[in-house]
Amino acid sequence: MGQVVSLVLGGGRGTRLYPLTKYRSKPAVPLAGKYRLIDIPLSNCINSGLNRIYVLTQFNSVSLHRHIRRTYTFDTFNEGFVEILAAQQTNDSANWYQGTADAVRQNLRYIEQPGIDHVLILSGDQLYRMNFAGMLATHQQTQADVTIAALPVDDKDASQLGIMRVDSSGRVAGFLEKPKTPDELKLVRMEPGWIDAHGIESRGRDLLASMGIYLFNRDTLVDVLTKTDYHDFGKEIFPASVRSRHVQSHLFDGYWEDIGTIGSFFQANLALAAANPPFELFSSDMPIYTRARFLAPSRIDGATIRHSLIADGCVIGEGTTIENSVIGVRCRIGRNVTIRNSVLMGTDDYQSPAELTADQAAGRPHFGVGDNTVIEGSIVDKNARIGRGAQVVNARKLQSSPETPEAMIVDGVLFVQKGAELRDGWTLE
Repeated sequence: MGQVVSLVLGGGRGTRLYPLTKYRSKPAVPLAGKYRLIDIPLSNCINSGLNRIYVLTQFNSVSLHRHIRRTYTFDTFNEGFVEILAAQQTNDSANWYQGTADAVRQNLRYIEQPGIDHVLILSGDQLYRMNFAGMLATHQQTQADVTIAALPVDDKDASQLGIMRVDSSGRVAGFLEKPKTPDELKLVRMEPGWIDAHGIESRGRDLLASMGIYLFNRDTLVDVLTKTDYHDFGKEIFPASVRSRHVQSHLFDGYWEDIGTIGSFFQANLALAAANPPFELFSSDMPIYTRARFLAPSRIDGATIRHSLIADGCVIGEGTTIENSVIGVRCRIGRNVTIRNSVLMGTDDYQSPAELTADQAAGRPHFGVGDNTVIEGSIVDKNARIGRGAQVVNARKLQSSPETPEAMIVDGVLFVQKGAELRDGWTLE
């Protein structure tokens, strides 16, 4: 593992995750109350013994840079690092990253250094837990040029993913990006029972999807990127490599979620709060790392909480009910509040006594949630101020609505903007 360098791709503009990406990049989006999406691939790398990691960033990357700098620091006697490679003008290129492959191409000098045999390429916006040592073993045993992580899926999921067809040895023989018609699916459908032969139950899933996790021989990657002008791994590099090189699949059958839309982000967070979550945050051998904030324990004064995640530093008032929700760091929630099926991201700082007094004098809500408020089916971004008696509910079951400084509806989810101020008695117009 010491000869592997990891590249985590920070993503593009993240338009499908807007407005979560209005002020931050996709990997910087908060997750499960106290983490950020970037913590997932970085934790998987560290837990796998991979401690030379580059994060390639471009859009709205200030908060991501700050989080990485504060969190991932290795000691003096360890050669490990997590370094940021931001898009920049150089003598070789004056352009921003034009895609995933182009982003790596513009940083080839970092992977051409001595002591690197393999390059692991990861996405910064996926939720999963994987030990990459198994993937490296598959890659070396099969003497592959490229190995790609593959996930068994059924027909309903195939239209959003790249689907591979592999032979009996696991070598990739065909690839189709986002097949939608029965004829397209037929081209990449596996023979019944093939997945069973490799120790993974098919359970009716006879399609293998690319997880967007690639392990390259270093020299193969350099050759591919220097001899082509391809911009994207999934759409161009990978299909071309299938035809000309040994591309191997590495099967994975754990939880994996691509956090690509507001709807998928919302559902993934609520699933983490469920009684039997599909992805377990609690793990002694493969923990998820994040910034150490040194916050006080959360204080709960006579509230009723069911199937929820409560992060550090919260204060929750008497008579409040929280069900199937995620409550982020430093949340201050008043009395007799009802929160159901919602994600609250908390605040970046506590308010000082002087700030609280100034808010009260101005008739302005404090950070957090005021007394007697109802929040259902919503995402409340950081540093929001929600007054007393507000109704943060998509009562008309709208799928979308125009954006306002306070809120908007995306994928059927009511989204309260970062830093928004909802006065006493607020309702969605």
